[in-house]
Amino acid sequence: MEASEQSPDATSRRSFLLKGAAVGAASLGAGGLLLEPAEALAKARPKGGLTKGDVAILRFLAAAELIETDLWQQYNELAGIQDSEVPGGSGNPDYAEAVAVLDEDMDQYIHDNTDDEISHAAFINAYLKAHGAEPVNLNKFRNLPSSKATGAQQIGRLTNLMELTVDTSFWTRYRSDSQNPDFGNKLPQAVPGLAAGRFPAIPRSDDDLSPGDHLQAIANTAGFHFCFIEQGGTSLYAQLAQRVAGPEVLRILLSIGPTEAMHFQTWHDKAGNAPPLTDPTNGLVFPDLNADGESTQTNLIMPEPTIFLQRKFPIVSIIRPTQTRGAAMGAVKALTDDGLFRGQSAEFFSVLKGLARAADAAQR
Repeated sequence: MEASEQSPDATSRRSFLLKGAAVGAASLGAGGLLLEPAEALAKARPKGGLTKGDVAILRFLAAAELIETDLWQQYNELAGIQDSEVPGGSGNPDYAEAVAVLDEDMDQYIHDNTDDEISHAAFINAYLKAHGAEPVNLNKFRNLPSSKATGAQQIGRLTNLMELTVDTSFWTRYRSDSQNPDFGNKLPQAVPGLAAGRFPAIPRSDDDLSPGDHLQAIANTAGFHFCFIEQGGTSLYAQLAQRVAGPEVLRILLSIGPTEAMHFQTWHDKAGNAPPLTDPTNGLVFPDLNADGESTQTNLIMPEPTIFLQRKFPIVSIIRPTQTRGAAMGAVKALTDDGLFRGQSAEFFSVLKGLARAADAAQR
């Protein structure tokens, strides 16, 4: 279910936000997903107190948060805690046990990350509605299949977690003191195999619950995918904040963005506990990350100082990348390359790219 349509208990810390977002989602038809042509956004015009550019940025972020909510709910149904804050699913003990190899508190962390993304989507959509702008509703694209494994809801999904191609270059990127993707640098993969095939991050059915190393490989894939998703969100908020015109909208991005960084560092730490192994069913190798020095050492989860703005300046510990040009379209490309949208319709990609182009055209 979409964040705007959930009905948690009245005592939930999100109840007010969810009700506000539900009103907006109910009033939005499929044709309302696209904004005006991106070129028109270069000239910011008022819209219920918001500039057109700020509306475009918020709408793209709302879509991104709905996508995140969808994928995190799938993880939570199988390996998290199902309660009134994050309803749905009934858990898969075998998969949850494999995920817990990375940390015994993974079920709570998955639950809380899911709850956070639900709140982000609900808040942004409610804020848009309150300012006379259309919130984002992606319900018509919930057509991808669910896992058939025990514990998963059998409902339509926005995202596909069963054929992922996970980019793990974030691992080496945050350890390099001389390379930064903002300078055009491409960093090596920590787990090369994950970036070279299509692998499930959740069991596709109960057949994936054995053999043991196969199930653990699926859990390891999930651990690295958690990092990939949240490091992307960390950069995206910093990138788009540079295009915001209104102080209050800037405050929203500067307040939500750091929570994505908190998520990333948590998952960065936990992924380091993924045991080295080879999946006997497909040959996917998870290497010993502590065997190759500091570039992959598992306990180096603080951002290493690196180059920023110009090479003449001293290196500095930063989020990377933060270059704002093409940030939204870059996020769409990264998620698409991840395999997250395998099976989605051409219309879905058209809508998502339209939202991204509008956000990238925003100016102060």
